[in-house]
Amino acid sequence: MSTRSPCFHIHVIGGLLFIISLLADLSHGDIGTASSYSPPYVPTECYGYDTSQFPKDKLFAAAGEEIWDGGAACGRLYLVRCIGAQLAGGCIEGAAIEIMIVNYAGATSAATMRLSETAYGRIASNGRMGGGTIIIEFQQYVS
Repeated sequence: MSTRSPCFHIHVIGGLLFIISLLADLSHGDIGTASSYSPPYVPTECYGYDTSQFPKDKLFAAAGEEIWDGGAACGRLYLVRCIGAQLAGGCIEGAAIEIMIVNYAGATSAATMRLSETAYGRIASNGRMGGGTIIIEFQQYVS
């Protein structure tokens, strides 16, 4: 027979549930796919030929149907990181980028985002070789 009070067991179980909930909630973003796309980047659905709207660091993307939202995605900012790739070692570990949506990838694009070559190369180690589709975690934010 246990000599511990029922309160002790409740505290232990509560503590374990708290730890499990912390471990289970390591990710706060959505999961999707990304590929790269090459210049020319204009005209775009968002800004036409006005490249002054593009981020100076060239970290931008075209939105796939999943996030396009009828054009409301134009100008949205996302934090993006690579979490998986077709090729072993395809992700640059710990790398995350801030991208801006400047275009529409089209209804036939299977990717959540099509990243500029510069953006793709910052998170995918196979970015310089034409890459492939990568699995990304992304989260919209307001600067």
